[in-house]
Amino acid sequence: MKTLVQAVLVVFLVVLMLGASWGQTTAPASPAGQPGSSSNSSGGAVGPDEALTATIAALDTKLFDAYNHCDLATMSAMVEDGLEFYHDKTGLTVGKQPFLEAIKNNICGKVQRTLVPGTMEVYPLKGYGAVEIGVHRFTHPGHPQDGMGDAKFVTLWENKGGTWMVSRVISFDHENVAR
Repeated sequence: MKTLVQAVLVVFLVVLMLGASWGQTTAPASPAGQPGSSSNSSGGAVGPDEALTATIAALDTKLFDAYNHCDLATMSAMVEDGLEFYHDKTGLTVGKQPFLEAIKNNICGKVQRTLVPGTMEVYPLKGYGAVEIGVHRFTHPGHPQDGMGDAKFVTLWENKGGTWMVSRVISFDHENVAR
């Protein structure tokens, strides 16, 4: 329970510090192919630093292409061993291996993730890396009766000597959405 309270506090502080407003962007989205723009899963990324935003948008796309195709090797290479993953429905998962096992057992072949266009925000974290904030949508290919849902997320990306790794994720406010 203490960890969940800490996670909620982290989200509150990040949102408060950044003045983030879910579903709104701080600048117009860039056209495709321009810094700050992205491909399939990052849809309309914005932030104060276009180069950083483009980097994180590309990393988000790579991570979730791996997620959507059950490429656990790529996912493993992109998350830290001590990953902390906070989820409002399933709680806290600590460590790369339990995270990958959960993906393998619960996601592979069952769920697809896309970033809701225009929701991605990226901000630098001095001496650490970046924070990515957005809304993602989950669908169940081949099983439309299972519906789809949206959730808000906060991802901390740590930059160690030019290598970006996911260190913390908070995925919350999961709700079903109408098609």
